[in-house]
Amino acid sequence: MKNQSMEIEFILVGISSLPELRLFLLVSFLCIYVTALVGNSLIFFTICASQQLHTPMYFFLGNLSVLDALCTSTIVPKMLANLYFQRAAISFLGCMAQMYLFTWALVSEALLLALMAFDRYIAICHPLHYPMVMRSRVCIGMAGSIWAIGISNSAVHTSLAIPLSFCHSFVIDHFFCELPPILKLSCSDTHLNEALAFCADVIFGVGSCSLILVSYGCIIRTVLNIRSSEGKKKAFSTCSSHLTVVSFYYSTVIYTYIRPTSNLSLGRDKVITALYSVIIPMLNPIIYSFRNREVKGALQRLLGGTLLFPPGKTLSFSLKTHPF
Repeated sequence: MKNQSMEIEFILVGISSLPELRLFLLVSFLCIYVTALVGNSLIFFTICASQQLHTPMYFFLGNLSVLDALCTSTIVPKMLANLYFQRAAISFLGCMAQMYLFTWALVSEALLLALMAFDRYIAICHPLHYPMVMRSRVCIGMAGSIWAIGISNSAVHTSLAIPLSFCHSFVIDHFFCELPPILKLSCSDTHLNEALAFCADVIFGVGSCSLILVSYGCIIRTVLNIRSSEGKKKAFSTCSSHLTVVSFYYSTVIYTYIRPTSNLSLGRDKVITALYSVIIPMLNPIIYSFRNREVKGALQRLLGGTLLFPPGKTLSFSLKTHPF
């Protein structure tokens, strides 16, 4: 049977096939989704509304919040519907759309985290050049390029997955439509799909992680040469939130993706996938809120009603390029 007919449906096994866990999973993921959506929305609107947060670092953080909201909204609503209605089916078009959006968010977030590390590197290691290097037009251009790369990469993988045949089984051993289990299920020749997916994982995953490691290596060397303890503390404080997010994100993503598809144990990896696709997007706004005094202060003022848009004026976003 060819999936070009668009009539087939896939069955999602879910994160657990035990019926007694259905209610627990439904309530848990509903709470996680609401927390992630509210948290990332608050971070985004706080950055937009607070003039003191109109800097490159927080501009990139606003983009990260949008990507986290996109990632969870791609996965969790369908998961909740399947748990509630006890019908774990998804149409072929719905599956392809879910895979496209998730792959887009995944790659874009990896690149954005690397760009945020580069921003901190310039701010700490080359503070005099920071206003020139990270000027407003450059930051907007880099962020736009990341979104475009994510869209293009996702379009390639999705377009190669659409012609695949699914002859023997339509049961996906996962809780959403992700590329590895789709390739594992297909009875077509998937060597090209696997090769391109692996290349993308290495380029975007390992490449981004390498840039982050190099950036933080230079940052640590520069900070250690700072004589005053107050200066060291201030420099490290601007990186702590980002470094925490990076540690959680890359430890799970690299474990899952930087392996040949044939070596994947999908049942074992579902929990790891849930961490970076659902849990981490919920944790990111919490990490940035509690570990960053500027965000915390601006968020408190926003919730207190002191950050209001001027009457008769539209919201504009002008980046101020100061390193700290």
